[in-house]
Amino acid sequence: MAPLLALEVQGAGGSAIEEQEQGVSFTGTRSSMYRLCLWSRLASRVLLPLGSGAARSSDELHATIHALPWEDLLADGTSIGVAFSGSNDAIRNTRFGAQRCKDAILDRFRDAGRAPPRVQPQAPDLSISVRLRRDQVDVALDMAGESLHRRGYRRGTGAAPLKENLAAAMLMRAGWPALAGEGAALIDPLCGSATLLIEGAFMAMDRAPALERESFGFQGWANHEPAQWEMIRSEARARAERGADGAVPEIRGYDGDPRVVRRAQENIAAAGLSRFVRVSVKELREVRKPTHRVLPRGLLITNPPYGQRLGDGEALPHLFRRLGELMHAEFDGWEAALLAPERDLARSTGLRSHRQYTLYNGRLPVLLCLFTLIDNQLQDANGGAGRAAWSEAPGIGAGVQRSAEASPPSGQQKAVQASSTEEAAMKVPTGQEAGADMFANRLRKNLRRLARWSKRSDVRCYRLYDADLPEYAVAIDVYGDWLHVAEYRAPAQVPAELAAARLDTVRAVLPQVLGLPPERIVFKRRERQRGTQQYQRRGNRREMLAVEEGAARVLVNLHDYLDTGLFLDHRPLRLRIAGEASGKRFLNLFCYTGVATVHAALGGARYSLSVDLSNTYLGWMRKNLALNGISEQRHRLLRADVVSWLGESEDVFDLILLDPPSFSNSSGSASDFDVQRDHAELIAAAMSRLSSEGALYFSNNRRRFRLDAGLGERFEVEDITRSTLDADFSRSPPIHRCWKLRHRPAARP
Repeated sequence: MAPLLALEVQGAGGSAIEEQEQGVSFTGTRSSMYRLCLWSRLASRVLLPLGSGAARSSDELHATIHALPWEDLLADGTSIGVAFSGSNDAIRNTRFGAQRCKDAILDRFRDAGRAPPRVQPQAPDLSISVRLRRDQVDVALDMAGESLHRRGYRRGTGAAPLKENLAAAMLMRAGWPALAGEGAALIDPLCGSATLLIEGAFMAMDRAPALERESFGFQGWANHEPAQWEMIRSEARARAERGADGAVPEIRGYDGDPRVVRRAQENIAAAGLSRFVRVSVKELREVRKPTHRVLPRGLLITNPPYGQRLGDGEALPHLFRRLGELMHAEFDGWEAALLAPERDLARSTGLRSHRQYTLYNGRLPVLLCLFTLIDNQLQDANGGAGRAAWSEAPGIGAGVQRSAEASPPSGQQKAVQASSTEEAAMKVPTGQEAGADMFANRLRKNLRRLARWSKRSDVRCYRLYDADLPEYAVAIDVYGDWLHVAEYRAPAQVPAELAAARLDTVRAVLPQVLGLPPERIVFKRRERQRGTQQYQRRGNRREMLAVEEGAARVLVNLHDYLDTGLFLDHRPLRLRIAGEASGKRFLNLFCYTGVATVHAALGGARYSLSVDLSNTYLGWMRKNLALNGISEQRHRLLRADVVSWLGESEDVFDLILLDPPSFSNSSGSASDFDVQRDHAELIAAAMSRLSSEGALYFSNNRRRFRLDAGLGERFEVEDITRSTLDADFSRSPPIHRCWKLRHRPAARP
């Protein structure tokens, strides 16, 4: 910020300007000091040096401070405070150092026969800055008083507020003053408390940032000239009035949290900008360039939440990718600026940044990345944790997005773990040619049957084959242009050699029939896991793919676990929830990776709560929310045991999804869970959280499951299993069972 601050000093009339480690030094008049206190958008303090001296001991410190002519520096009636920093062998405590300085000043007045000033540690009229460096102190008067970054308009902030002077530096580095002069627009898609928008409006309207401040440190200075100060402030008021009467650019902001937007509106009103700056509630996925007027040029600028201060760090690459897609799709021809905690996150946007600046948000180093959105193509990011990439390899389905990440699951699990095997194609073993032809023909038949349906229904991920031929007992799922093949454990009467030969046949046939390279076919073994085995990761590729389902984008992991993060059989139920969620309160119990919540949010749910005991699943869900530009403020996640939480909660919801595991013995639960044994009590507890006109969907994949007959006596119960199975799961018996439950009319208020 120092080079920018030097320009401000020059504009205020300063000379002999030198950039230093923590600021800028200059020579100037009283007028230039007044103008800097009023007009600087970057400075925190304006210090008037008084001198330096020795401080090898506390007595020497006292003598150095006592020697200064305080009776000629302080106006009558001025209260003082000392801001002391630094330490040495003799002065180890800043409070002690400050006290010795105050004593010296008061002693100076008494020795001169003058009444000493009043000491006021909190909010004094004039603060005295004393900086101890080794055995030397530098003494100065703080002419600004309260830090200049506090403009006075801030009534409320979000969880990670951006300092006003840092916001101003971002805008200056992004070229906003010049753009505003050309009539360009300013938009912040993650506006928080609207600091960037307010600072941008001040610049566009030629308004001094400290215009409304009532007090400054220099008002307690003996050489203060009130008439000169009033003339400079009157001039600034006249400039602000002319700016407000002129053509103010389009300035808009959006945030997904209504409470944050209300705070932003309060700040905007306190700054007197309600006519010029507008903010509204919009998720990132909903943000578009305004269309009420032509806006060919503008600046999109934002300070996204980042891991050290807010949100989940592993979800951030997907948030930045979403920002990159928004910039590319909606703001062609504009400039853009993002604040990022590290360079890799900026690269996750997929766009080329032409310039970067290192700034500090408090003590945190951050990177300001500038983008020109003219011929800036959305790029693949190759390799590296958290970087997004689009693959367009030929084969089944559409392209998929890749990112390297994942972590071992814990808590309540649905996943049966996987044993990864080699992924290379092999020749068909001798003696298996006839079986290979039979298997290949079945694949071709299934492809013909499902191709029309998948195209008509716009389904990118589906089950192509599920042990249709008993000899080839595998489940084959299509994920865009990847295949996920899970081998069922062979019956005991089938020799291991024969089972292995049949799997080799599957390996050989799939690339030939489907036209996919072998490296895009992932093989795993599905077998029953017991005890803690069900929670152990068997692969460590840590690679995720982003695939599409309806309006949602979902991250799946094909390599490390048997279950990929997306249960394909529940696709119709999730899409049903999307269609019913508008304006409703949605509860997702045993939420897994939160795909149903993503659909509910995209369908317009008022808000949602998703409950699961697994940190991994909740972290995975955060990534899914970020990938879809959905705010966690409106769509909350809760790590809790579902059964225990239902017994304690008093919240009410209009739409509930209850999709428990068949069995769980998680250490985080008070007892183990068996869906057949415990479902009636679980459903009753969930129904107690359902509004009178609401609907609860209960589903499970337990074979031979029987719904408790008593539930039909208490609630309206409808078996909707068939309507929740698409063409790829139309076989019998159904892979899952699903019911819709509502309160009986007599029980409704």
